[in-house]
Amino acid sequence: MTKYQHSSSPADGRLLSGIDAFLAVVRCGSFMAAAEPLAMTQSGVSRAIARLEERLGVRLFDRTSRTIALTDEGRTFHERVAPLLAGIEEAASDAAGAGGRVSGRLRVQVAPLAAHLVLAPHIDRFMSMHPLLAVEIVEDAEMGDLVGGGFDAAILFGEPAPSALVHRRLLETRVLTCAARSYIERRGRPKHPRDLGGGEHECILFRDPATRRPFEWVFQRGREIVPVDAKGRLVVSHPSTAIAACIAGYGVAQMLEIGARKLVREGAVEQLLPEWAEERFPLYVYYPSRHLPPARVRAFVDWVVSLAQIAGRRA
Repeated sequence: MTKYQHSSSPADGRLLSGIDAFLAVVRCGSFMAAAEPLAMTQSGVSRAIARLEERLGVRLFDRTSRTIALTDEGRTFHERVAPLLAGIEEAASDAAGAGGRVSGRLRVQVAPLAAHLVLAPHIDRFMSMHPLLAVEIVEDAEMGDLVGGGFDAAILFGEPAPSALVHRRLLETRVLTCAARSYIERRGRPKHPRDLGGGEHECILFRDPATRRPFEWVFQRGREIVPVDAKGRLVVSHPSTAIAACIAGYGVAQMLEIGARKLVREGAVEQLLPEWAEERFPLYVYYPSRHLPPARVRAFVDWVVSLAQIAGRRA
């Protein structure tokens, strides 16, 4: 029996039991993993989902022998029902005198650079503020299926694509072009952005997780914008790899100022073409619904907004 099976109507109880099982499967990623927190068997979870699908008249999951995934109808159903049940749980907690305490498990997808530079240095304060909350940070720069992946929120760089997700801009940071002193002494200092597209310099390219192709390099000075087809033999998919290769003197790299500022200050790299560094890159927080988001999501979003305001002033 699940926590929702106290409804006055057996039909309502079965419906809420099925929804409870549905949310657990989305959160845990499989029927087997969902069985333990529900105190049910795997077959019991499967039957509860089947009854819910029959009641709704739609298939909520695509099932194979190895994986399950939300259907479009399942994703829409989750986006609608999860915030409502979270609101019911919070109302029950308030009525019981819990005062809307932030508790439970928060699962967040975060771009690696944001995880290292924005969240990790300050996470101790957030955890101290909410001792009943457990947090899982999954580092991934590519926006996937937030709901289907069981995430409560995401923090990612770049302009948001059209979606049903709520998004808030946290900060903007400049894009700096950098190289180590050893590289500059060996290959010279570019005088114009186009010098980086002629093959005279070794550029460290960064793969766009959305397109799987290297990002185009763009330089901006006032209203003048110069796109450059940067040339290089090294393509990476993680910013720390590009930074390490740049520090080692391999080539020229473009870095977000939020991560490069300390390296330039300490002399690990030098900024190239500083007069062409007016391009800015945004950081956004995403979450599934504006209507009745769980207390843990509201607390996290409020905290990261205030944190990013401080980081943004420095970026």
